[in-house]
Amino acid sequence: MKHLRSILTAAGFAFVAIAFSSCETMNTGSPGTAFSYNPSVTQPTNRSAVKVKISTSAQRIYVVEGDKVLLATPCSVGTASTPTPKGNHRILSKTRHRRRASNPGAGYPMTYWMSFYSASYGMHWGFVKPYPCTHGCVRMPLNSARKVFDMVSVGTPVNVSTSQPWDSTIGASLPRLDDSALPNPPNSYMHSPQVFRDAEQGKMWNF
Repeated sequence: MKHLRSILTAAGFAFVAIAFSSCETMNTGSPGTAFSYNPSVTQPTNRSAVKVKISTSAQRIYVVEGDKVLLATPCSVGTASTPTPKGNHRILSKTRHRRRASNPGAGYPMTYWMSFYSASYGMHWGFVKPYPCTHGCVRMPLNSARKVFDMVSVGTPVNVSTSQPWDSTIGASLPRLDDSALPNPPNSYMHSPQVFRDAEQGKMWNF
């Protein structure tokens, strides 16, 4: 009996160790920055069957093939006054190294740009916050944006809805990301070619 208790105790510690080692995909309630988030990816068997599902209430993006989620990531969506357009759309264009063309913020990098509603609305890298904060675009962590960019094509369907079927399961297990305390890098850096070179390495500035 004593030997059995020792085995069960060891098994319990092993389970706890495994659970904590997997904390990257668990929602611990403690916010981290988007630069530390690197989502796992399952490659599609049929790229033409890939779809993007965006939940505005949960602030989640799901890249799916049929009912299978290939990638899930936190994101930031538009505010109530500047909402992300809901409905069924498609990827209209992809630009790996894009800069904002209009003011305010002309020249600001919008790396891994994927427009889906018009030339003005798209998914791209940007500072992620745990509340709606954009002018209608969908911001993603840097590694998420890179991976989604590589998985979708011009024409990939994009559905933007208040909720998605995975919000209470896969979506709820994602970490809470908050870049609001991060300083904005200087314009001399953000307007330089170095910002795109760093983005390809999954980093930016000194984050």
